[in-house]
Amino acid sequence: MFKLAWRNARRHPLRSGLTIMGMAVAVLAFCLLRTVVAAWYSGVAAASPVRLVVRNAISLTFRLPIAYYPRILALPGVKKVTYGSWVGGTYIDEKHFFPQIAVHVPSYFDVYPEYVIDSGQMSALRQDRRGCAAGRKLVDRYGWRLGDAITIKGTAFPSEIELLVRAVYRGREPTVDEGRLYFHYEYLNELAKKKMPDRADQVGWFLVQVASPELAGPVAQQIDALFANSLAETKTESEGAFVLGMIAMSEAILLAIQIVSWLVIGVILVVLSNTMAMSARERLGEYAVLKTLGFRPRHLLGLILGESLLLALMGGLIGLALTFPAVHIFRTQLGQYFRVFPLTRLTLALGLGTALAVGVLAALIPAWQASRVEIAEALRRVG
Repeated sequence: MFKLAWRNARRHPLRSGLTIMGMAVAVLAFCLLRTVVAAWYSGVAAASPVRLVVRNAISLTFRLPIAYYPRILALPGVKKVTYGSWVGGTYIDEKHFFPQIAVHVPSYFDVYPEYVIDSGQMSALRQDRRGCAAGRKLVDRYGWRLGDAITIKGTAFPSEIELLVRAVYRGREPTVDEGRLYFHYEYLNELAKKKMPDRADQVGWFLVQVASPELAGPVAQQIDALFANSLAETKTESEGAFVLGMIAMSEAILLAIQIVSWLVIGVILVVLSNTMAMSARERLGEYAVLKTLGFRPRHLLGLILGESLLLALMGGLIGLALTFPAVHIFRTQLGQYFRVFPLTRLTLALGLGTALAVGVLAALIPAWQASRVEIAEALRRVG
């Protein structure tokens, strides 16, 4: 049976080849789109259950007084507190985007142990007010070395930020973003006092590390209650919830990507169904002869289903093979936007499983028609 199905699949090389390539492109597109969605959600999986994010209750664009720092640190259940501010400047030009964040260096890397920095570099970073820590991917991207000078042109802060590379960090886990730049908040605050005094002594958010995961909820309630009815009320949530909130801003885009990924599969289903329908229609006479030789409807079903699955399987495997270099290219081009660009086994299995499902569905109607064909009617048909 397999030999017959294989020969049928090779009977029209051009038609079969185009169908296989169409399936390969569809599987490739499907896997890439699913990988983009997985990259968007990668930050949720990497979030720590013992870290809380404290931001302004109105919006993340509104700031909080730095005077909140000792009051949060004094709460029971709080182990460590740090803070940071998004800078949003440009390096060279807008095309060279990467996150620049001003943080309280003495405490920030204690709260984030997943950032690994050599002890000597950490000491140099803490001692130099203009020092910065760059991720390994960022350093490789621009060829920076320790001691190199970097100029960030401020957008939110109308000033040039002159920095020196004092440390290079790497991720303890593969999900850690190695494409960020961290520098001293105190240096940024000094510039703010000179250029924008109304924005001085304010931070974008506080990061709170609690003693254990079960304390996260009670501590979050304490923090929000502490600053209730103040000029800058707070909203405190777990790090995972905070990341999900950021993702929710792009929910429509993610939904569109997922819809497009399934539409691509739907299109190739129609293409493969048409290929199998044409093949079955051309071979009605052959099926009639097979029936006279004693073949049962289930045998015809096996022939048509086998041919369809062979085409789908070959296209699926080619598509999966092409996915690996494609993901590498995407990871290189989009590395500054995504923490990771993960091609998971689940995505690969889903891509291959979808291809096989398309192969089965595409064969159902042609197989049903072939199984019901009348021998005399099929033999009388010409063309």
